[in-house]
Amino acid sequence: MRELPQGLTPPSNGETVEKENQLSRRAMLSGAGAMALLGIAGCSTTETLDLPQLDQTTTGSVRPIRPAISVDKNITGADLMYASLTDGGFQVPEVPWQKVKPEFRRQIVVDQTGEAPGTIVVHLQERMLYLVQPGGDAIRYGVGIGKDGFRWSGRANIQYGKQWPVWTPPPEMIQRKPELVKWQGGQPGGLTNPLGARALYIYQNGRDTGYRIHGSPEWWSIGQAVSSGCVRLINQDIIDLYNRVSKKNPVVVV
Repeated sequence: MRELPQGLTPPSNGETVEKENQLSRRAMLSGAGAMALLGIAGCSTTETLDLPQLDQTTTGSVRPIRPAISVDKNITGADLMYASLTDGGFQVPEVPWQKVKPEFRRQIVVDQTGEAPGTIVVHLQERMLYLVQPGGDAIRYGVGIGKDGFRWSGRANIQYGKQWPVWTPPPEMIQRKPELVKWQGGQPGGLTNPLGARALYIYQNGRDTGYRIHGSPEWWSIGQAVSSGCVRLINQDIIDLYNRVSKKNPVVVV
């Protein structure tokens, strides 16, 4: 233990607590002042940002409690996230985001998956996809999933991705829907293509599972079980997810 210089005595527990409280109060005031300056400078987002609650520790000092929702500096409001955009020569239509349930809109949440950063986790029952981030957060997207009897679950990885992919209905789907025979050679990528603006191809043990994480022009199907097994996102959301992942990202579907 390090000795104190002569004439100095260590502070009592009460003095230590008081100093910690003073520092905590100064930090809170400093943080509040910074938030006020950001608002004046026009740097605030269109999302409501609540100041963190405080938790009393056993030593008497205070510490911030992690908020349930944090804010991604690259995401402002839903009106911008789901606005019309030009991509790959196509004009992706605006999504009427007010008609999409709030829980299915893209947002940042505290990660509760327990998976490593970079992992894509699909919760079928929740109709949610999580992209785990470093630091304890996850980006959450609402998804549409497969109908009963068409779902897949397990651990795999993203083998590769494609922009505005060609969609080729499998033979068994053509048997169920003979009108799709016109696309047995492949439907070119485009605004009406069922795979939407992007597709991520799921492989397990080096073999194609036949399942994809992809976009969809049918934004109203998000949150429902309507697909033939694939996981579908709003086109604006699959573009965002595609830009954040790379080859070999782990995928967990539960």
